[in-house]
Amino acid sequence: MYRAHVLVCGGTGCTSSNSLKIIERFEQLIAQNGLNEEIKVVRTGCFGLCERGPIVIVYPEGAFYARIKPEDVDRIVSEHLIKGRIVKDLIYHDKKDGQVHETSLSNIGFYKKQHRVALRNCGVIDPENIDEYIAFDGYKALAKALTEMTREEVIDTIKRSGLRGRGGAGFSTGMKWEFAYKSQADKKYVACNGDEGDPGAFMDRSVLEGDPHAVLEAMAIAGYAVGSDQGYIYVRAEYPIAVKRLQIAIEQARAYGLLGKNIFGTDFSFDIEIRLGAGAFVCGEETALLTSIEGKRGEPRPRPPFPAVKGVFGKPTMLNNVETYANIPQIILKGAEWFASMGTEKSKGTKVFALGGKIVNTGLVEVPMGTTVREIVYDIGGGIPGGKKFKAAQTGGPSGGCIPASHLDTPVDYDSLMAIGSMMGSGGLIVMDEDNCMVDIAKFFLEFTVDESCGKCTPCRVGTRRMLEILERITDGRGEDGDIEKLEELATTIKATALCGLGQTAPNPVLSTLRYFRDEYEAHIYEKRCPAGHCKKLARITIAADKCKGCSLCSKVCPVGAISGQVKSPFVIDQSKCIKCGACIEKCRFGAIEKK
Repeated sequence: MYRAHVLVCGGTGCTSSNSLKIIERFEQLIAQNGLNEEIKVVRTGCFGLCERGPIVIVYPEGAFYARIKPEDVDRIVSEHLIKGRIVKDLIYHDKKDGQVHETSLSNIGFYKKQHRVALRNCGVIDPENIDEYIAFDGYKALAKALTEMTREEVIDTIKRSGLRGRGGAGFSTGMKWEFAYKSQADKKYVACNGDEGDPGAFMDRSVLEGDPHAVLEAMAIAGYAVGSDQGYIYVRAEYPIAVKRLQIAIEQARAYGLLGKNIFGTDFSFDIEIRLGAGAFVCGEETALLTSIEGKRGEPRPRPPFPAVKGVFGKPTMLNNVETYANIPQIILKGAEWFASMGTEKSKGTKVFALGGKIVNTGLVEVPMGTTVREIVYDIGGGIPGGKKFKAAQTGGPSGGCIPASHLDTPVDYDSLMAIGSMMGSGGLIVMDEDNCMVDIAKFFLEFTVDESCGKCTPCRVGTRRMLEILERITDGRGEDGDIEKLEELATTIKATALCGLGQTAPNPVLSTLRYFRDEYEAHIYEKRCPAGHCKKLARITIAADKCKGCSLCSKVCPVGAISGQVKSPFVIDQSKCIKCGACIEKCRFGAIEKK
C-alpha cells in the first residue's frame, strides 16, 4: 500500500515539454531515498489543462503542481514527499474574485463545469497498465454485454441512450449499429476512426494516449452487437505515443483473454489490428478511411451503399470515431437512462473539445451538451488574454463555421450550432479576438481544404481552388465588385455537388464569415482596408504626431529605411516603402505607432 501517488502527465503536449525527464528524475530520487515501497510514480494521459503543463499531481493531498521543470522535482521530493510540506510557489494558482487561491484539482475553475465521461480515466490511470484500467471497472461492460445481454439488448441500450456520433455528422450511434447488425454477410467488421485531421484538434489523440483500453473494450462490445469478429483502428502515424499505447493495450488485452478466442468463456471471439494513416485529411471521411484500411488510395466513394451495408473489403462495416467509442462502456455499465439524463433533448451526453487560439486556458474540455459557448470560453477557458475582446469561435474545423460574439450564449449542441451556420464537427474550438481578420481566417481554412482535397471530384478539386483565388485577391487588396457574389455562388454549388462530406462542407468557413462579418469583406474590397490590421498588403502603420517624442528608435530598427524625421520632432513613415513588419511598433516605448 503506497502512502503517496505522484501522477505526471505523459500526453503529447507535456512530453514535448520534458515530462519524461520529470518522471525519470522522480524515480531516481525516490529510489535514492529508499521510498520505492511508499511512493508510486504514475505516468498518465492528458489532464486537460495543457496551458499549465507539464502537470504533476501528488495524492492524497491533491497538490496540483503546474509548469514543472525537471529541476523542480528535487524540491517536490525533499519538501513534499519526505517532509510533508507542499511547495507552494510551484502550485497552480487559480484567480477568483480578484484574489489568488492555492488550489487542488477538485476546485480549479477550469474543471468545475466539466463532466468527464469519455475522458474519465485520462490523467487518472497509467494507460500502459491494464490492471489500472480494470481497477476502474475496465472490461466490466464487455463482461456484462457478453454474459447478461443479447445482441439486440446491447443495440437497444445504445439507441435509448441517445448517443450520436462524435466524429462530426452526429448520426445516431444505435441506429448505425442496428443497420450493421441487420446486414446479412458471412463476415463483418468493426472500425475505429482515429485519424483526426482538423487543425487544432487533439481530442481523439488524448483519449488514445490516456485510456486506450476504453476504445478496445467498446469495439469488442460493438463486435458482439453487430456480429463481427475483427476490428481495425485507423490512426494517423503522426500520433506515435497513441500508436505505441494502443499496441501495448492490444497485447495486454490478448494476454488477459479479453481479445481473441472465446472471450469470458463464451463463443464470442474478437480481435483488433491497427492500421496507420499517412496523414491525409480526406481519410477522416468514412468511405475514404475504409478504402485506406484495404491498402488502397484513400478516396471517398458515393453513398449509398453505406459502410454498414458495404464497407471494408465489400463487407458490412460498423465505423465510429474514438470519442464515440469512449462513451460505450459507461453506457452499458450505468444504463441508457444515465447517459440520456445529461445534455439536451436531441443531443445527449457530453462533448469533448480541444480549446485553443486566443484563450487563457488552452486544453482539453469535456462538458455536458447544452453548455453555452460563453461558459466554455470564459468560465472554463478563462477568457481572452491581454484584455482583448472576443470576436469569434470556430467550431468544426475546416468543415465548420464561426460563431460571433452575438451568439456567445448559444448552447453547444448539434442542432443549435447548425442553426447559426456552424457545426459540432469532431470537437475543435478555436477562439479569435479583435486582432483576427475573418477574411484571412476563411482563407486559412480554405487553403487547408485545397491542399487536402483528394481531387476525385471537380467541385472540390476546382471549386475550392477558385474560391481560394478570390480570397487571396481580396486579402492582397485586389478585390473587385462582385467577388462576394462569386464566392456565394461557388460555395452553394460545391455544397450541392461535391462527392463527400468533406467537400460539401469545405465552403462553410467562407459562408459563416460572410454571414456575420460581411462588413470586413466589403472593407477589404471597396476601402482596400483590413479592419483588424492583419492583412499586410492592406495595413497602414502610422505614427501619431502628438505621441511621438522624436527618439528616433523606430527609424533605427526599420529594415527598409521607410521612417524619417529629426530627433525631438515627430517622425513619419513613407507608406510606399513600408513592408508592415511591425519592428517599429515593438520598439516604440510611447505607444505612438499603430497598425490600422
